[in-house]
Amino acid sequence: MPCPQPNNSRQAVVRIENLQKAYYLPHQELSVLKGLDMAFYEGEYVSIMGPSGSGKSTLLNILGCLDKPTGGRYMLGEHDIALLSDDELSAIRGRRIGFIFQSFNLISQLNILENIEVAMYYQQVPKHQRHQRAMMLADRVGLADRLHHRPFELSGGQQQRVAIARSLANDPLIILADEPTGNLDSKSGSEILQMLDELNAQGKTIIVVTHDENVAARTHRTVHLLDGRVERVAERGPACSNA
Repeated sequence: MPCPQPNNSRQAVVRIENLQKAYYLPHQELSVLKGLDMAFYEGEYVSIMGPSGSGKSTLLNILGCLDKPTGGRYMLGEHDIALLSDDELSAIRGRRIGFIFQSFNLISQLNILENIEVAMYYQQVPKHQRHQRAMMLADRVGLADRLHHRPFELSGGQQQRVAIARSLANDPLIILADEPTGNLDSKSGSEILQMLDELNAQGKTIIVVTHDENVAARTHRTVHLLDGRVERVAERGPACSNA
């Protein structure tokens, strides 16, 4: 498979301007993000790196509409996130953002098919339609023969495949991946990264937070954060692997 390439002629699906985030403690203001400016483009694959305390998790939470900035602007598609109510944020999060977590975040009481269906259930997709789409997505990630298994019956790599399928359920505008290979062995990790490469080659916009240089090397560019600011940006063509 050819390596996915960035296309900067495409429109920005995420744009942040002078983005700030502070937490207000008794007698103290803790400034975490200190005026970030960046854009992520349709079909782009971007990694975010930085030491502990650099602001990666806070930025990811804001990009995922799990938190609001205290200053600046975050545009997700046509939506100015700072202007939305909590209910509107929840709706945008469910429709336009797919999440892939290091710890998978699957529901242990549900089988694989039901875990994939959950995101569609909350968007009130009709039962038959969400069932058919969940089966299609399970097949897409190579788990068509595991539909009625529970998460504990799967390997870590298989659980992350379920998480990827779930992230695609509502055809999101962007996919946010938080250390997606952090809990996996090297073989399973390589398979998951190959799957992300393929999703990006098919046009999905992916933003991944990672501490792993090998993961970052597969992306179009890497944003390095330090103390709540952009330290530098490394532009590249992704170094794809067939491993």
